[in-house]
Amino acid sequence: MRALAVVAAVVVLAAAGWAWRSRPQQEAVAPLASEAAPATSAAGDPGVSGSGELVVAVAGKVRRPGLVRLPAGARLADAVQAAGGALPGVDVALLNPARKVTDGELIVVGVTPPPVPDGPAGPAAGGAVPAAGPLNLNTATLAQLDALPGVGPVLAQRILTHRDQHGGFKSVGDLRQVDGIGDARYEQLKDLVTV
Repeated sequence: MRALAVVAAVVVLAAAGWAWRSRPQQEAVAPLASEAAPATSAAGDPGVSGSGELVVAVAGKVRRPGLVRLPAGARLADAVQAAGGALPGVDVALLNPARKVTDGELIVVGVTPPPVPDGPAGPAAGGAVPAAGPLNLNTATLAQLDALPGVGPVLAQRILTHRDQHGGFKSVGDLRQVDGIGDARYEQLKDLVTV
């Protein structure tokens, strides 16, 4: 009986030791290269903020869309990685991962670029919805949504993200579920869009 008690005590002590060593440890984050040796932006580099750090917005089909901070001279691949990387199955072939990013830039991942209008008659020229009828929320591009009154590129991207996450819009009223569309903006848009 004593031998069994000793074995049980050894097992309990070994488990406690293993649990103690497996606990999360706090590690200091290494400072950015720009914090260790501040870069001089006086040289006229347009992509460098005063502290040698860049802030870019990463949107579209990434794990954590939003603002990311990067050291000066960072590449597009660094920005996408800082946003958690592209979602599985997202085609990033249109992105140049080696391109240097600039401060304040918007990087959109996994969204097909809008077609270039042939002239000033395109929707981007006047910012109005084409006269062909209401814009279909389930097929609209970022540029088409951006052309709607009161919708900028950020809100247009939120609409696309909501559409992708929920399998499309079932009704125009679903537009109210998009962050940034309140009652007033919905009233402004409800007759200009369809599903």
